[in-house]
Formats: sequence, C-alpha cells, structure tokens
Amino acid sequence: MVLDNIEQLLEKYENGQTTLKEEAQLKDYFSQETVAPHLGHYKAIFGYYLVNQQEAFTKTLPLQTKKKINFKWLSVAAAVVLMVGIYFNKPNEDVITDQDRLAYNQAKSYLELVSKALNKGTTQVGYLDALNKAGTHVDYLKEMENPIGRILKINNQ
Repeated sequence: MVLDNIEQLLEKYENGQTTLKEEAQLKDYFSQETVAPHLGHYKAIFGYYLVNQQEAFTKTLPLQTKKKINFKWLSVAAAVVLMVGIYFNKPNEDVITDQDRLAYNQAKSYLELVSKALNKGTTQVGYLDALNKAGTHVDYLKEMENPIGRILKINNQ
C-alpha cells in the first residue's frame, strides 16, 4: 500500500503536480536505507536534495567599493572657478578717442557710397525677376516628361 502511494507520488512529481507535503513524503521515504529496488535510482535524486539543503557558502567575499564622486561639491567648485575666471578676465573699458570717431564716420560714409552704387545696378537688372517668374510657370513642362511621378506626387499630397 505504501509502495503504491510512493509510485503515485513519483508520477505526480515527474509531472510537476506535487505539493510541498507530498515532496516531503518522498524525501522521507528515499532518505530511508531500505527502498524498493526498482525505485533505487530515485534515492540518488532525493538524496542530492537533502545534501544540498545542508550546504552553505562559508567563504568571505571582499567588497570592493568605488569611491563616489560628490557631484554637488564638484559643481560648486566649477562655479567658483568660473566666477574667478570671469572676474579676472574682465575686458578693459577702452576710451574712444576723437581719431577713432573720425575713422568710424569716414568708413561709414565710404560704405554708404558703395551701397548707393550697388543699388543703382540692381534697378538695371530688374527684368531678371520677370524672367524668374516666367521660368516657374514653365516648370510644369518638366512634370509632363514623367507622368507617373506626377501621379505619385498628387497621391502623396
């Protein structure tokens, strides 16, 4: 009767349907010295589980911790360095002399003359704008060369 019960529990165990109590019954049965001869190979399996439960890892592991960089103090130090750099590299305020003003005004007047001369030249080539507009009106002829591309372009819109 007990042997039939053990065989049924083994079948359930192999199908993964046993409970913890039933597995404990199997471990108790196979921990005995006398086991049915046709179930002898199960004794090694359940004996392995009992031995593994008693094993413990006793070796000490050295912990290697990394030094953490304190980013708060690093950002404060960077801000201090930046402030010191700005303070000591202040640009000197130069005094504008009369000679500098004269040179500035003279350069300004020369640039105004050049600008006026260039503006006169643009009035003479004003007809190019009309040619550009005409060119855009004729661009549809290029699309006629590729009707499939035109159809795809219409479909994509």
